[in-house]
Amino acid sequence: MQSTAADVTTYLEQAPPERQAALTRLRNLCVSLLRGYEETIEYGMPCYKRNGTAEVAWASQKSYISLYIMKKAVLDAHRSELVTASIGKGCIRFSKPEKLDFAIIEKLLVGTRESADVVC
Repeated sequence: MQSTAADVTTYLEQAPPERQAALTRLRNLCVSLLRGYEETIEYGMPCYKRNGTAEVAWASQKSYISLYIMKKAVLDAHRSELVTASIGKGCIRFSKPEKLDFAIIEKLLVGTRESADVVC
């Protein structure tokens, strides 16, 4: 579900009420760990860019919450820890807000921040 929100605050306000707390926590984690990144809305979802390149994004979809980690090596390093999620090439899908594993998400964000090889 692509949003027409102009900024992340509006995106959160427009999200389903039962997802707002988890999405706000995800946003706060991104903002605190991805220092030096620009927070924008790209393709209708919150996105975090460094040097003009999107490295992390997330979205409230119809049936799940998705987290996009654009650095394949970072995602691959933690793939086995994401047992409660459906994982694609660069997308991690959590079927319910309570299934977001914020400890692993923190590892993914730190890995993204520290990784030098951008694979989009």
